[in-house]
Amino acid sequence: MAIAKGYAAATASAPLTPFTFDRREPNDDDVVIAIKHCGVCHSDIHMVDNGWGQSVYPIVPGHEITGVVTAVGSKVSRFKEGDRVGVGCFVDSCTTCAARDLDREQYMPGLVLTYSGFEPGSDLPTYGGYSDHMVVKEGYVLSIPDNLALDAAAPLLCAGITLYSPLRHWNAGPGKSVAIVGLGGLGHMGVKLAHALGAEVTVLSQTLSKQEDGLKMGADHYHATSDPKTFETLAGTFDLIICTVSAGIDWGAYLSLLKVDGTMVLVGAPEEPVPLNAFALIPGRRTLAGSMIGSIKETQEMLDFCGEHGIVADIETIAIDQINDAYKRMQKSDVRYRFVIDMSTL
Repeated sequence: MAIAKGYAAATASAPLTPFTFDRREPNDDDVVIAIKHCGVCHSDIHMVDNGWGQSVYPIVPGHEITGVVTAVGSKVSRFKEGDRVGVGCFVDSCTTCAARDLDREQYMPGLVLTYSGFEPGSDLPTYGGYSDHMVVKEGYVLSIPDNLALDAAAPLLCAGITLYSPLRHWNAGPGKSVAIVGLGGLGHMGVKLAHALGAEVTVLSQTLSKQEDGLKMGADHYHATSDPKTFETLAGTFDLIICTVSAGIDWGAYLSLLKVDGTMVLVGAPEEPVPLNAFALIPGRRTLAGSMIGSIKETQEMLDFCGEHGIVADIETIAIDQINDAYKRMQKSDVRYRFVIDMSTL
């Protein structure tokens, strides 16, 4: 075992504090990565608080990881020492089930989360990117385009793919009207990606406080959902709505904004059940759907797309010892638009 340093929460809702732990020894198909930056996802807060009831403690969060390869196993062919790489939300997946689909492995049994899971075949927990290094199978490591800064590229590994995957799946592009609900860490990536794909993009936000930012990022329109007239004005407007918020909303009101055959996709994950009247869907043959990150293949496609279009997250860089304050600020939506930890401060 190799000793690693990081920050961990010992129990649900406990503060993150310095933590020393064992990383597994690399196998011949593994890549060893010196972590340079790690984005801070709202999922990290849910997991630290055990909001979804699946957390494994002690928990080292972080699944928006960028770094540099320091060693590779003898069977590794795609990476070499010094390569710029990333790791997203999972580090292993099913390799034996008959239903396995390499383009949808994130939905298959056997998914191993980057943190709060267990290494396959062992009781050793997986620990995330709030740490100095990690060991990952070659097939779950991503290449970061050379023109993307490692700090601003880190949130692409979760926030970026979380928005790219539904935009691609529901064919966002020229001639499509797309609404992004919420202009936060996820939402601002949705605006940039939908714009680059050629869709007409609208931001639906509680207030107009971030309107100037949204328009600069590529939004064509920006509306405040706190104004009831917004829902009257935009009724039946959108082919696709992507909801990035995890707070409760009036689901029927948002579904009324869809065209006939339109789809609303949830990527924010409320901890409480979603209340829904069937007649919010039936009259317009509307669909309420969900989407969760993307496959390794699709994540690399997204990174390459971002490289071609110069897309990265808008970030605020923090030192690791500022992480607990960052969590508090995130819960108040006080970040524009993604915290990224500089791991050299560990």
